Amino acid sequence: MTDTPRGALMQIGQVADRTGLSLRTIRFYEENGLVIPPARSEGGFRLYSDDEVARLETIKRMKPLGFSLEEMQQALTLLADLESGTGDRAQLIDRLQMFHAAAIARVAALREHLAVAEGFAETLVRHLDAGRGEDVAGGPTRRTRPTEGR
Repeated sequence: MTDTPRGALMQIGQVADRTGLSLRTIRFYEENGLVIPPARSEGGFRLYSDDEVARLETIKRMKPLGFSLEEMQQALTLLADLESGTGDRAQLIDRLQMFHAAAIARVAALREHLAVAEGFAETLVRHLDAGRGEDVAGGPTRRTRPTEGR
């Protein structure tokens, strides 16, 4: 990861390092209006501020939840309006609550999918153990990944 002082403008490669997003993905979000670099270098390179990096981090967290580009734009605008004090605060909070409820529901659905996938992985482990002649019924199964943090 590239060390860039907070507050300094960054080129796209530095932003990619900081966010873990590819250059192509950052450009895609720029082309779709989700992030707009505030400046360009003398050589014409895009320059991004911490605000754009924060927007990209928010987009990155929304993506696995299946939010559309339009929904991401709405959420980003809402968050920016709340931060700047623009608009009716109560109405903004109500809209934010709708995004929160949608995010919670989508996280729950992802957890259900993950549980099904983990069950499948455990079934495979049992079959592998049985194929190796290991005691499947009485003994513990080997896990496919560590359980710390559960």
